[in-house]
Amino acid sequence: MKLSQDFVRRLPDSRHHFGRQQGLWQRLHIDPILLLILLALTCFGLVVLYSASGQSESMVKRQFVFFSIAYCVMFVVAQLDMQMVRRWSPWLYVGGIILLMLVILVGVGAKGAQRWISLGVVRFQPSEAMKIAVPVMTAAYFSTRSLPPKFTDIVVSMIIIMLPAVLIFMQPDLGTAILIAASGIIVVFMAGLPWRYIFGSLAMVGISIWPMWHWVMKDYQKQRVLTLLDPEADRLGAGWNIIQSKTAIGSGGLHGKGLFNGTQSQLDFLPESHTDFIIAVMAEELGLIGVIFLLSLYLLLIARGLHIAWTSQNTFNRLLAGSITLTFFVYVFVNIGMVAGMLPVVGVPLPLVSLGGTSIVTLMTSFGLLMAIATEKKKVVA
Repeated sequence: MKLSQDFVRRLPDSRHHFGRQQGLWQRLHIDPILLLILLALTCFGLVVLYSASGQSESMVKRQFVFFSIAYCVMFVVAQLDMQMVRRWSPWLYVGGIILLMLVILVGVGAKGAQRWISLGVVRFQPSEAMKIAVPVMTAAYFSTRSLPPKFTDIVVSMIIIMLPAVLIFMQPDLGTAILIAASGIIVVFMAGLPWRYIFGSLAMVGISIWPMWHWVMKDYQKQRVLTLLDPEADRLGAGWNIIQSKTAIGSGGLHGKGLFNGTQSQLDFLPESHTDFIIAVMAEELGLIGVIFLLSLYLLLIARGLHIAWTSQNTFNRLLAGSITLTFFVYVFVNIGMVAGMLPVVGVPLPLVSLGGTSIVTLMTSFGLLMAIATEKKKVVA
């Protein structure tokens, strides 16, 4: 009896200790659940990259450096006041538009594309900044309007979204243009876009396919669509990547061939194995079980992001958190669909797994905003 009474007396102390732990995360402006999932994805991604790169230590070290920088940026961004972010969103957006125009005028080209601005020793890709600026600006615009949005508000928001998307398409960079447009359109959808506008937009897209094919799309973009429809038509040319990718995925089976034992990747049959097609390497070596494990981590991350959006206390935070989370889902969906032969190859890396530099920093910046939103929500409730 005395032991039970002692245990009961200790309960308040345990609750106080748990409260102190919550207070610590609150002061650091960090969502511990989100952080844990990100760390798991980072570690798993480094292991897969090590195999996909042919056990290249230098490539993994480079990726680790970028992750270190990205996590530091995420922690700094998490400290921001979201109302300040909302107020500064027009300046961020206009600055990004100016940089995109400079890319067209004085940008640096590589592999037939002009996407970078050179500052001498370093160069950067302004389109990466627009992955943050577009959803922030669109969410800020709707946060000052009555919802569901009126037709004029929808028109203005589409101008905000399509202006940078068109400038990026001109570089040309169709994949990034689609992703940036998607990040803004998700905000419009979450703002309460009426279904008649959604169906009307789908009808307009269907009508515009023919003129876009003949007068807008470039030859290499048309070739990607044709390759999707019939990769066997050019097995040793345009269809090579997707054929080798599907071969790698199918040969992995349930358990895979074992880490570092994939034939398609280790013998260099699979091009871009450490970037766009890295999930094919993982499917071959770790099998369906490995793919399910990765997808489970992605789903946990998306579920956490949607929970943060759902419990946000104001329109701006809710729209931005929802856009960040669902845009991340689009990244994953497009990459896996592309590698599996269900979507055209548009050069979209697998988030937190593919080799990357600026893209990783941009992605972690968005998760820093998500953590800032989660922290601000808790602060308001308290």
